[in-house]
Amino acid sequence: MENQTISIESLIDKLRNYGETRLELIKLKAINKSSGFVSVIVTYLVVIIILVCCFLFINIGIALLLGELLGKLYYGFFIVAAFYAVAGMILFKLKDKWIKTPVINMMLKELSD
Repeated sequence: MENQTISIESLIDKLRNYGETRLELIKLKAINKSSGFVSVIVTYLVVIIILVCCFLFINIGIALLLGELLGKLYYGFFIVAAFYAVAGMILFKLKDKWIKTPVINMMLKELSD
C-alpha cells in the first residue's frame, strides 16, 4: 500500500512538473511569435517612412514643374492636391479590399508561422 502512495505522489509531482514545463513552453512560444511580429512591423514602418519621404520630395518637384509650366507655382500645387484628393476618395472606397484585407492576412501569416 505504501508503494502505491509513493508512486501516486511521484506521479502527481511529475504531472505538476509537466504542467509547469508546458506553461513555460507556451510563454516562450508567445514571446517568440510576438517578437517576430513586432520586428516585421518595425521593418515595414522604417521602409514606409523612407518611401514617404522620397514620395514627398518627388511630389514637390512635380508641383513646382507643373506650376512653372502653367505660369504660376501655386497652380502646380493645386493640381497635385486635386490629384491626391481624387486618389484619396478612390482609396477610401476601396480601403477594405486594398488595405484592410492584406494587412489582416499579413498579420495572421506572421502570427501563425
